Amino acid sequence: MRAYQLTTHDSLPEFADLPVPAPASGELRLRIAACGLNFADLLMLKGTYQDTPALPFVMGMEVSGIVDAVGDGVTGFQPGDRVAVYGGRGGLAEYGCFDASRAVKLPDSMGWVDAAAFQITYGTSHLALDHRARLQPGETLLVLGAAGGVGLTAVEIGALMGARVVACARGAEKLEVAKAAGAHHVIDASTQDIRTEMKALGGCDVVYDAVGGAQFDAAFRSCRPEGRILTIGFASGEVPQIKANHLLVKNLSVLGLYWGGYLAFRPEVLTGSLAQLIAWHGEGRLKPHVSHVLPLDRAADGMDLMRTRKSTGKVVITIADL
Repeated sequence: MRAYQLTTHDSLPEFADLPVPAPASGELRLRIAACGLNFADLLMLKGTYQDTPALPFVMGMEVSGIVDAVGDGVTGFQPGDRVAVYGGRGGLAEYGCFDASRAVKLPDSMGWVDAAAFQITYGTSHLALDHRARLQPGETLLVLGAAGGVGLTAVEIGALMGARVVACARGAEKLEVAKAAGAHHVIDASTQDIRTEMKALGGCDVVYDAVGGAQFDAAFRSCRPEGRILTIGFASGEVPQIKANHLLVKNLSVLGLYWGGYLAFRPEVLTGSLAQLIAWHGEGRLKPHVSHVLPLDRAADGMDLMRTRKSTGKVVITIADL
């Protein structure tokens, strides 16, 4: 099978011809239809992501496809089932073996591209806003990096949950994408001061931060008393340093969220969230925004689109027309 494999952190991935794997006990083998790219893939290239696999490994964290074979002990799945899987790796290949406990069956209403673009971004935002921050109807939600993969889903889910959503991104084109996802107000981070704009809007109750750096500092100062700040990632490359004494002045909370971590200690929270999200998609209440769909041959181009911030929402690589 053809696969996009990383062999060293000092070079880019390369295509390789690898044997089609056999599923181990508890695994499914998928004929992969599509693979969603994520910012974490860029961190894996450098070896700086918290769950970077041992080298060599096939890139691609989340996939959709058809079950091709099942390993011993697998129940609830059979060949021919349409599924999506968060595998953490192995997605940019024609076949892949994944832990069956990570697979979810897909409704007929969800296509391969949507399914490959769905789990990590929507799952991250839903767990962050609902499970961690307990976002309430009528509260003001500030989303930093609002046109990115996770940021755009935070805008969409925040609006669905009844919040007043303020989307912060760079440039008119990205802000239009955020408006289309449900943002009530927008801030252009390249020309406007976040703190000034948020003060005019009365401050925020919840901050969803996938950016870090100076934007985190401005959002921190924009919080109302008892505000909650969600740290999702640091696309700016700068991890903010928080002064604990500033937290107590307004009774603020800073909440971390690593979606994949729930697989290890509370998987039922993650699977329950995904069930809700898939139901919302089936009802037409969630519409994944995929700015680029590229074939496997152009996997490197897909990575570059994220690296240069020329994509909005998700980039999906198609592998087979199933």
